Amino acid sequence: MPEPIDIEVTESRPGVRLDRYLADRFPETSRGRFQQLISEGAVRVNGRTPKATEQPRVGDRIEVRWPEAVACEVLPEDIPLSILHEDDDLLVVDKPAELVVHPAAGHATGTLVHALLHHCRGRLSGIGGVERPGIVHRLDLGTSGCLVVAKTDAAHTHLSAQFAARTVEKTYLALVIGAIRPTHGDIRAPIDRHPVQRKRMAIAPPGDGREAWTEYHCLEALGEASWVECRLHTGRTHQIRVHLAHLGFPLLGDEVYGERANARFAQDHRWKAPRQMLHAQRLAFLHPRTGQRVTFEAPLPRDMAGCLDRLRVEAGNGNRPGAAAAGPGVPPRPTPRSRRRP
Repeated sequence: MPEPIDIEVTESRPGVRLDRYLADRFPETSRGRFQQLISEGAVRVNGRTPKATEQPRVGDRIEVRWPEAVACEVLPEDIPLSILHEDDDLLVVDKPAELVVHPAAGHATGTLVHALLHHCRGRLSGIGGVERPGIVHRLDLGTSGCLVVAKTDAAHTHLSAQFAARTVEKTYLALVIGAIRPTHGDIRAPIDRHPVQRKRMAIAPPGDGREAWTEYHCLEALGEASWVECRLHTGRTHQIRVHLAHLGFPLLGDEVYGERANARFAQDHRWKAPRQMLHAQRLAFLHPRTGQRVTFEAPLPRDMAGCLDRLRVEAGNGNRPGAAAAGPGVPPRPTPRSRRRP
């Protein structure tokens, strides 16, 4: 049985139910899953069995007991993985943009989870449930880059706590449409489900939604586009995509949150990006066994490097092949490896 997680409520959040509070603390576990755990008695507040509807108060102590892992119903598949680092506790993969992280409607096979089950041969944390073994966080379909996976329940608990405490450093690279202004800043705007289009997210009215904070910095002006570095301080669904579109600079290739801007860009430039130009470049956290801070970087994928090269040529910023590989904020091309920082 995995060790229980003890949480002390240190911040008042009026109107937020217990199931919502826990889903915010552990983003890769759904609110529905916490409702189930509460009904099963796996969650206790101040030593008693609570209801999902009650609101945590400052000073409350919440205990979450994750159930034993059950045999996974998802079958392993021999799908190649680009592994940046692997040890007995975790692995960090460089997820290609076209790979879905876990099974969902329309993606019953061919996901990262299927590949992990084959690669790890049963050595994955069961905390995420039968459809999300080892998954601590995720990247959208269409987004590439660094993703950490837990092999043990202890590592999963440790990493989840770091994500919840916002101590994990998550740095992304993005190509956006427009000359972004101001060139650096913070976007702090709550995010919630779109009121009509339920598969989309949207900026919520003040007091609603979930807190979301994106820090960004323009690395290079590219004429009618910009090369931007983003650092996530929260981890909401589609956060960077929603925030940059809200600022007026949607991602190049993002036809969900920037359909009109991308249509105009494709018409004016006579080419279009193959996907949303977003890449999880760097991930840094405390290793769950050693306690040392480790940093991992994923090289810029070819499709994104090609778009960056093309934009640089059009903007007059560079005209040699492969210029993107040496651009600001772009990781080096050699074989990926982990780095340790004191």
